[in-house]
Order: sequence, then C-alpha cells, then structure tokens
Amino acid sequence: MSPMNTLILLLIQIEVTGNAMANPAFLPEDPKRPVEKVSHDLNVKPEQFTACFRNVNPAEQGSRPTSDRVHANKTVLLSCLQQVNPRITNDVLDSVMDRYRPGGHEAQVPLN
Repeated sequence: MSPMNTLILLLIQIEVTGNAMANPAFLPEDPKRPVEKVSHDLNVKPEQFTACFRNVNPAEQGSRPTSDRVHANKTVLLSCLQQVNPRITNDVLDSVMDRYRPGGHEAQVPLN
C-alpha cells in the first residue's frame, strides 16, 4: 500500500472514530436526560437513577414507544426507584420524567 493510501485510510479512521465519539450510541447507563436534575427532583442519587434506568428500553430517538413498551418501562423504573425512595409515586415519576423528556409528555404517548 502506498504512503498516500495509508494516509487516506488513517484520515478516514480518524473521521469515523471522531464521529462515533461525538455521536455515541445509546448506552444503558446514559438515559439521555439530565440525570443530575432528574435524580434531584426524585430525591435519589444520580447513580441510583442511572442504575434503575439500566433495564429501561426506550424507543429510538425520534420514534414513539408502543403501549407495551411504555408499561414495561414504567414498571421497571418505578419499582426500582421506589426501593430507593418509597415516596416516588407513578404521578411523581411521570411529572419528573415528562419535565426532562425531549418532546415532553407527548413524546411518550404510545402509537397504539
């Protein structure tokens, strides 16, 4: 391989790596919300909220969840958070999550 081809491949690799770092894939421990604010409003530690969110399966960005997904995610998140703070109710969780959810409550309304 010529030095020019090697340089081109290196530049492509840097570009791809840079894009991946700038736009990382969804990580289970990255709920794409301001964790500090959400956890503060729920009166839990950020690491507790993040741990509870690990088993949530959000809809892809720009899409709406199914009714089944909404209920399954709510069950997972609410039951976990209530173990940390029993004063968290369904209404409290909805209010806080809607406040920080991109698109607010409407983004969570199921398609079906």
